[in-house]
This record gives sequence, structure tokens and C-alpha cells, in this order.
Amino acid sequence: MIARYSRPEMAEIWSPETRFATWVRVEVLASQAQVLVGAVPQEALADIQRAPVPTAGRIAEIEKERDHEVLSFLAAFCEELPEDSARWVHLGMTSYDLVDTALGHTLARGADLLLDAVRRLRRVLVDRAVEHWDTVCIGRTHGVHAEPTTFGHKLAGFAFAIDRSARRLHAAREAVAVGTISGSVGTYALIDPFVEKFVCGELGLGVEQAPSQVVARDRHAQLVQAIATLGACVEQIALELRLLQRTEVREVEERRTVAYQGSSAMPHKRNPTTSERLCGLARLLRGHAAAMLEDVALWHERDLAHQSVERVVLPDSMLLGHYQVTAATELVENMEVFPDRMRANVDHTNGLALSSAVLADLLQDGLEREKAYRTVQAAANRSIETGEHLTTLLSEAGIDPGPARPERFLRHHDVVRTRLEALCELED
Repeated sequence: MIARYSRPEMAEIWSPETRFATWVRVEVLASQAQVLVGAVPQEALADIQRAPVPTAGRIAEIEKERDHEVLSFLAAFCEELPEDSARWVHLGMTSYDLVDTALGHTLARGADLLLDAVRRLRRVLVDRAVEHWDTVCIGRTHGVHAEPTTFGHKLAGFAFAIDRSARRLHAAREAVAVGTISGSVGTYALIDPFVEKFVCGELGLGVEQAPSQVVARDRHAQLVQAIATLGACVEQIALELRLLQRTEVREVEERRTVAYQGSSAMPHKRNPTTSERLCGLARLLRGHAAAMLEDVALWHERDLAHQSVERVVLPDSMLLGHYQVTAATELVENMEVFPDRMRANVDHTNGLALSSAVLADLLQDGLEREKAYRTVQAAANRSIETGEHLTTLLSEAGIDPGPARPERFLRHHDVVRTRLEALCELED
């Protein structure tokens, strides 16, 4: 299922082939900068630039003997170089100068793909909110009928949540788009700071302000937290649609093809399985965020405890987040909405959803608040017990319920639409 929704680029940037190609790019750029500062001869650079990217298979073969991935990569890369040129590769650098700078570039690329997907989801939510701006439905608090609202208003809330997620993700993208080429404990002892500035500039990265050897892991934790928060916002959308698809409610439904089969035993079943899947993935993303927080604190200038965690968590979070957002976009874009059923649910409780309007009118007429509340509450309780309409019971009690129609609750409804239109303008 992940492959169905994830753009090929998102999977491709996390492949071993792309990782080693990025490592080669970093090494070539570092050699270019070293030529500019006079540390590497020009003829060696020409050889380094021509050398092919070593295959993952060859690196794995060498790693069996060396038990060190970066050294194995360098050995495989230098196999294609003349000895006089090979000795200039990785000059003055330590392993994580290479690894973390390449990782910053990869994370920036992945974040850009995810941001594109988030913006598409925001657009679909806005479009469907406008479509159903005046589709009256019941609002629920604690799972119980409250007052009328509109389905468009619900979707607008989700659109703004996704917009906030986009802003958080953009800030996190900037946080992780950094590199460092500063030597073994980050002091630039054996390498000119110009090399770092040149390489990171060519890759579109910032630099770690006070490097210790590695890029600070709070940056990566920020990114995965942003993805997990995005996942929670998608979960909120999916959970709402799951609740609204229940048989007793049936205000929306996931669109299914004629080939869909929801149960091996019950042919009538049409289950909100996509929404359920999105809710489940949000739990996984939250676990990833917790793991990345554990990676922030390292021993002294660095240790390696973070590496095994982030090799799983960073690509998984990017891929799962992208899948979740893309699947949610398709879900919202194609979901079926049943306005008649929504209106029937507003009327289902025989006017109880209008009780607050009646209470407001009584207060406006000068009735003491406690008496007004208890009077309406007594009529509401009787309506629940007998099934009689609230307005009938109020009339019997000598109270004119007034024009207590659902539309009355929407008189300031367009203030939110104005904000939504502003969001559209910002997006455009």
C-alpha cells in the first residue's frame, strides 16, 4: 500500500544508490573547495570528478573486511582513481562530515516532497469546505448532539490544521537543511572552513554554527516531531470520517469501486478501512518522534547510539508521512457526502439541538437565568423521555420557542469563510 501512494522520488532518495551518489557529490564538492584553497592539485580533482559512484554491492563486499561503512565507501570509490589522485579524497574530513552533510541534503529533498503533498491536501480540504459551506449538519460534543454547524465548517477546521502543519514542517525543513565539514571534533583543525561553506552552499544547506563533529540531533527530532504532528492532524480528519460513516450516522462514506469487498462473511459491509489505516499510521509516527528525542543527547562531541535509530526512523517517517498525506488527499477528494442524512440527523432529536437558542431568547426577554435554564432543561428531558418535539413541550409550558431553526445558528457563519478565502489567497 505504501508504494501506491508514495511518489517514486520519495522512495528513490532513500535508496542505497542515491545515498552513495550523494556521498560522491559531497566528496567531489569538497575536493573542488580544496583546490580553491590550494590544498588539492587541480589534476587530482579532474580524476575525482570522473570517478563513478561505487555500487552498493561493492561497498558491502569491502565492509565485510573493514566493518566500517564510510571507509568501505571510500575504498570502493578510490578503486577507480589513480593512486596519486586517490590520496586527496576526503582530505581533512571525518566520517560524519560526509554522512551528515549528505543527510541534510536528503532530508531537505524529502521535506520538499512532503510539503508538496501537504499543500495538495490543504487545497482539497479548502475546495470541499467551500463546496459544503452551507451543508447543515449537527455538531457533536462528547459524541452527543450539540448545536447545528455545517460540514464545510468542519472541513475548514481541518484545512487550517493542515496549514499549521505545513508551517511547522517548513520550519523543520530549514532546521535539518544543514551540513558540517569541520573535522574530527568540529574545530576545523585540519580543514579550511571555506570548504564547509563552499560544499554546503552548493548543496543549498546552512552550516552547523558550533559543530561538535556531527549535526545536532535536536534538528532531526524537530523534523520527525513535525511529521508526527502532521500525522495526528491527518488522524483527526480520518477519525471524524470514521465516526460519520457509522451505520447509525452515515453522513459520509469512503468511495469504493464495484470491486470492493469489505468482509469475507458479510457481503453488505462497506468499511472505512482507509481512514482506519491512517489512524494506525499516526500511532507509528508518534513512536518515531519519541525515538528521535532519545537521539538528541550524545556523549561528549559524539557517539554512535543515534545511528541505528535514525537509519530506520528518518526514511520511515518520511515515507509514512507522505503516504498518509497522499492517501488522505484521495480520501477527502473522493468521499461521498449525504446532505439529506445530515439534515435528518439534525432533526433526529426532535428540536433538542435548538435548546440554546430558546434559552438565549428567554434571557433576552428578561427571565432570570437559572429559571430559564431549568425550564428549558425540564422540557428537553421530557422530550428525551417521550419523543415529543421540544417546541411542542415548550408551547405547552407557555413558552414561545420563536424561530428556532438550524439556520439561526449560522448567522455569523461567513466570518470563518472569509478566513478560509484568505488562506486560499495565501496559497495562490
